[in-house]
Amino acid sequence: MAKQQQVALVTGGGRGIGRAMVLGLLQHGFHVAAVDRDEAPLAELAALAGPGAALLTLARDIARPETCAAVVASVRERLGGICVLVNNAGVGQGSIRPDNWRRPIRFWEVSPEDWRRFAAVNVEAIHTLSSAAVPDMLAAKWGRIINVTTSLGTMLRGGYVPYGPTKASAEALTGVMAEDLAGTGVTANVLVPGGVTNTTLVPDDAGFDRAAMLQPAIMVPPLLWLVSAAADAVNGQRFLAAGWDSALPVAEAATQAGAPVGWKSIATLPIVPR
Repeated sequence: MAKQQQVALVTGGGRGIGRAMVLGLLQHGFHVAAVDRDEAPLAELAALAGPGAALLTLARDIARPETCAAVVASVRERLGGICVLVNNAGVGQGSIRPDNWRRPIRFWEVSPEDWRRFAAVNVEAIHTLSSAAVPDMLAAKWGRIINVTTSLGTMLRGGYVPYGPTKASAEALTGVMAEDLAGTGVTANVLVPGGVTNTTLVPDDAGFDRAAMLQPAIMVPPLLWLVSAAADAVNGQRFLAAGWDSALPVAEAATQAGAPVGWKSIATLPIVPR
């Protein structure tokens, strides 16, 4: 990869899955910009990365489109053109009701304000950030857009409005991105943990043993493969980190953990007049 192609932007990068992916990319030689809404987790991330790490931290709320554009502009100015964009930031059900696992939130209980907040972060920010970052990728004829959505069961689970539908929208958006980017050298794919993961999106009130959850670090091996030259032809796919077997050669691990993005394997295509 050329030197100018070594800049990655990770949203929600201060904690959980985002933090694990930022540290993985840094160890892999990338210059990384980590965006998070809060300063404290970014300070913790910087301490973990250590002095001299090629890390830029930005405390920004990407729920506003103008902030997304400003984030990309700031990264471009300070680090260079972005070649890897990991849209990881998300708003979860626990932000509405911390004990939502025991007392599910029915769709009629969700306020318009909550719906708009979830949509702004879980879907709209992906589109805005990707639209702002992709010109650099297209110019370089190489780039990766990696969207963290969720498992199909979570998209459809009762009590999971607005999280499930907004993540389903992000999944569909990724499929369209992949089609639009075909043949450009830039790809769009989905990477998800594959189950309940030990992050702040799962409140303590959920009652789970955090040691029994999937751990954020499982996202790193498939991520590093996706940003490598070995995945140049991989576009419009979704990967379950829980199904990634690092004991296998990476090509076999990817085949085992991957599937088409969205619902292509189960849906029928529309009839189009000739």
